[in-house]
Amino acid sequence: MIIHVVQQGETIQSIAEFYGVSETILIQDNGLENPNDLVIGQSLVIVYPELTYTVKDGDSLMDIAKFHNVTVMQLLQNNPYLADREYIYPGDKIVINYNKKGKITTHGNTVPYINKDTLRRTLPYLTYLSVLNYTATIEGEIISYYDDAEIIQITKDYGVIPLMLLTTLTIQGEANIRTAYNLLLNEDFQNKQIENILSILRTKGYYGINLSFDYISISSLQIYEDYYTKIKNRLNEEGYLVFAIINPNITVLNNEIIFERASYSLIDQIAHNIIFMNFEWARSINPPSPISSIYNMNVYLEYLLEFILPDKIIAGLATIGYDWELPFSAGISSVNSLTHDRAIDLARSVGAVIQFDEISQTPFYRYTVNSNGNSIEHIVWFIDARSINALLELISKFDLLGTGIWNITIYNPQLWLIINSQYDIEKVLID
Repeated sequence: MIIHVVQQGETIQSIAEFYGVSETILIQDNGLENPNDLVIGQSLVIVYPELTYTVKDGDSLMDIAKFHNVTVMQLLQNNPYLADREYIYPGDKIVINYNKKGKITTHGNTVPYINKDTLRRTLPYLTYLSVLNYTATIEGEIISYYDDAEIIQITKDYGVIPLMLLTTLTIQGEANIRTAYNLLLNEDFQNKQIENILSILRTKGYYGINLSFDYISISSLQIYEDYYTKIKNRLNEEGYLVFAIINPNITVLNNEIIFERASYSLIDQIAHNIIFMNFEWARSINPPSPISSIYNMNVYLEYLLEFILPDKIIAGLATIGYDWELPFSAGISSVNSLTHDRAIDLARSVGAVIQFDEISQTPFYRYTVNSNGNSIEHIVWFIDARSINALLELISKFDLLGTGIWNITIYNPQLWLIINSQYDIEKVLID
C-alpha cells in the first residue's frame, strides 16, 4: 500500500500512470467525487492486490469464492462497490485477496438512524458494532430513542456482533454528570439498571453491552470498578459480553501531555475489551487543535500498558473534522463539523493548500472569507489516509487488539481500504 500526497500540477491521470494503476480503480478505491480537480496536499491510497479475477458469463460470487478458497465476505471486503450491485457482470474485475501482514479486530460505533446502504457497505469490515441508542437515567431507568431491531438483524447477517452502547450522555452528546454519580453511589439504582439492561438485551437480541465511562478519574476509579464488576458478573452469568469505552481526555498544557493517571488493572481483569476513544460530536467547544494526535496517543498507550494487556486494548479513531473561526472564543466563535470529503471540498472551493502536522499526523489548512467587509480567518483540522495509517502502525507497534471507529455513519472508503488491504479483519460471531 502506498499513500500519495498530491503535488502541484499533478492529475489523476499522471498519478495513475506513475504508479501503474487504472484511473478507474484509483478513483473507485478512494471514493473520489471530483477526480479531475484534486487538491494540493490531498492524500490518495494506492493498493496492489495479490490476486484478481475477471468475471465470466455464468459466474456468481459464491462460485468465485469457492474456486479461490475465500469467503463471500472477503470478496465484499475487497470489492466494496459490490454492496451497490445486485448482480455481477462479465468483465467485472474482482479483487480476490491482498498480501496481508496480520489480523485486526475492528469496532464501529453508530447511531440507530444510519443509512442502511452505508451500514451494509461498512459491516464487512467490522468485528463489533455498538449502537448509540440508550441513555441511563438517574434512578436506573434507560431511555431508548429509536427502533434498532433492523440494525441489529442486519449486523448479525454480516457476521458482526451487535452491542448495546449505554452512556449517561444523550444521543446528541449532552453530558449529565449528576446521573452518572447517582448510579455509581446507589446500589438500588444499579440493581434496577442491570435488570433493565438484561431486558433490553433479551428483547432486542444484542450480544452484550458496551459501557461508556464518561467521567472516570483517579478519585472515582474505585466506584466505577465496583459498578462495572457488578454489571459484568450479572451479565456474564446470562452469557452476555461486557465491554468498556473510556474517554482518555488527553490535553496538552505548556507542552505537557495531561491525562488521568489512573490504574486500570481491575478493569483489565473484568472487561472483555477496553476501547479508549473520544466521542467527537457534530459541535465542538474545544479550541482549534488536531482531531487526534499520534504522538499523544503513543505517550498514553505507554502508560496504559503498565496496567492493561495489549490484547485487551482497542485504540479509537474519530473520523470527523472541524472548521474553526479565528480568533477562537469558546461559545462565541463558529465551529462546524466536517466529513473527510467535505473538508476536501471546502479546501478546493477556497483554494487552500492542505498542510500536514508531522507530530500529530493530521492534516490542516487555513483560509479567509470576507463577511460584511470584514476578513474572517478559519482553520480546519481533519483526518486523512496518513492519520489512519499512523494509528494502524501504532497498533502494530504495541501489538494491540485493534481499532474502534467513531463513527461509521458516513462511509469512508480510504479508511477501510487501508485497514483491509493490510489486515485480515476478525469475524468472531458464531451462528
